[in-house]
Amino acid sequence: MKMRAGAKACLMPEPCLASSAPSSGAPPLKPRTWLKPTLALASGLALCTGGVFYWRPWRVLNELIRARLRLAGVGSEYVQLGPFRIHYRVGGRGKPLVLVHGLGATAESWAGPMTALIRRGYRVYAIDLLGFGRSDCPDVDYSITLQTQILEQFFDSQNLASADLGGWSMGGWVALKFALTLPDRVRRLFVVDSAGLTFELPFGPAVFQPATVEDAQRLLMLLTPYAGYLPRFMARDLIRYMRPTRWVVQRAMQSMMWGGDLLDDKLQAMRVPVLVVWGKQDRLIPSTCGEEMHRQMPHSRFVMLDGCGHMLPVEGSRKLVAEIVRFLAQEQGSGQVGGGQVGSGQVGR
Repeated sequence: MKMRAGAKACLMPEPCLASSAPSSGAPPLKPRTWLKPTLALASGLALCTGGVFYWRPWRVLNELIRARLRLAGVGSEYVQLGPFRIHYRVGGRGKPLVLVHGLGATAESWAGPMTALIRRGYRVYAIDLLGFGRSDCPDVDYSITLQTQILEQFFDSQNLASADLGGWSMGGWVALKFALTLPDRVRRLFVVDSAGLTFELPFGPAVFQPATVEDAQRLLMLLTPYAGYLPRFMARDLIRYMRPTRWVVQRAMQSMMWGGDLLDDKLQAMRVPVLVVWGKQDRLIPSTCGEEMHRQMPHSRFVMLDGCGHMLPVEGSRKLVAEIVRFLAQEQGSGQVGGGQVGSGQVGR
C-alpha cells in the first residue's frame, strides 16, 4: 500500500474504521459537554433545597422524619373514636407498646425510639393526642382527663386488653393517670421528663406561644441545652410552625394550671412497675419532679441521663431505648424494676 507524502499512518485500526462509518447527521458529542449542564442542574437543586430549608426548616425536618418512618415500615393510620378522628403511627410485630407525646408535639416526636423499639421486637403505637398532629381539633377543654379517655378508647379500638405504655412530658401525665385509673390495662409504664406534679414555674404559660424570634429562642433554651447551636432562622420558623395549634396549647395549659388533674399525693396508689427517666439538663421540668414521682411510687426506678434536656427522646434516643428495653424485659412480679431493686435510682452516663 502506497502513502502520499505527509500523510499519517493509522496505527489504531478500530477507531479508524469507526470514523469512516456513515454520519447520522448530528455533530459528535464533545468530551465532557454534559458536565456543565449537570453541574448547573445540581447547583440549582442544591440552591432550591437550601432555600426551602432556610424558609421552612421544621417542615423539611418533619418530612425527613416521615420518610424515615416509612422506610422502617411504620404506617400512618386513622381511627374514629366517638366524634373524633384520631391519627396514629404503628409498626412492628410483637408485644404491644403505646407511646404518648407531649404538649405541642406529635406521634412523630417519638420517631427515634419508635424505630429502635420496633427492631427490638415490639409492635409500637404512637398516638396523636386530640388537638395535635393530624388528629381532630374540636372546641373542647383539652384536659388530662379528656386525653386519658381518648387513650382508653384508643386501646379499645386496637383490641389492646393490656400493653406496655410510655409517656413524655404532658404525655407522661396522661400515661400516669391512665395507669392509676386502669392498672389492669398497663403491663409496665415508663415516663420521660413527665409533668403531673406541682412545681414552681420559672416562666409564664405564654412561653409556649412564641410571638417573636426572641420568644422562640427562649422556648428552645428551655427544651434543649443545644439551643445555642440552632440558627436564628429556625427560631423564626418555629413561630410559624406552632401557629395553627397555639389555641389548643393555650387551652391545654389553662386546663393543666387549673390543677384538677394534678397527681400530687395520688401516685402512692400506683400498682404497676414504673420507670422514671429524666434528662439531667432539663430546664423545663426540674428533675426534682422525677425524684418525687419515684419517691411516691412504690414500684418505681428513677434514672437520670446526662447530656440531655427535655427533648430526651430526640437528644438521647439511644440511651433512652437501652433503659426502656432493659425495663420492659423484666418479668411481671420479679421484684425488680428496670434491672435494679425496687425503689433504686441512678444517674446514667
